[in-house]
Amino acid sequence: MRRGRVNRVLLGLVGLLLLAVGGAVLAVGLGAPPPHRWIHSGPHDVLLSRAERTHWRDAGWWWPAVIAALALLVLLALWWLTAILRRRRLTEVLVDTGDGEGALLRGRSLESALTADAARRPGVAHIETLLTGRRTAPAVRARLRLEPEADPGTALTDFTAQALTHARESAGLASLPAEVRLRAVKHRAERVS
Repeated sequence: MRRGRVNRVLLGLVGLLLLAVGGAVLAVGLGAPPPHRWIHSGPHDVLLSRAERTHWRDAGWWWPAVIAALALLVLLALWWLTAILRRRRLTEVLVDTGDGEGALLRGRSLESALTADAARRPGVAHIETLLTGRRTAPAVRARLRLEPEADPGTALTDFTAQALTHARESAGLASLPAEVRLRAVKHRAERVS
């Protein structure tokens, strides 16, 4: 979750920087006075002078390499954008009602029911669940924080045999695969007297 936030913030900063530079270039091109220490002196100035454009004229590889590098940069930026904006959370689950139609169950409802059921189990201090996959084949990602005295094996067995089974049966799913990560809650050392 933290990585997604960092990616969105970084993408927003890059977008704002490109928007500011592009807006400044457009403003100078339309006749606004250029900012201090600007790379262009006015609206009739060019990005590359004639000498700079013709410097690599004899090297036939130069301009195709520049264009290919810029195209690759644009494709990487678009790939990054789609990876950031793609939804990782499943919004709805298709439940078989037996009449051939089916019903839609909100993904957040199933997540909250699973979280509430698992949080009541002994030894579980906190739980976060995320429903992923397709609406016909959902999967669960769960992070369990265990109390210091809790046995991880017992907590995992309770989660899969109780909470996960209840969620799977109540939604009428044939299977509900889960990826569970266990972590102990940090606590102070106990004093022995």
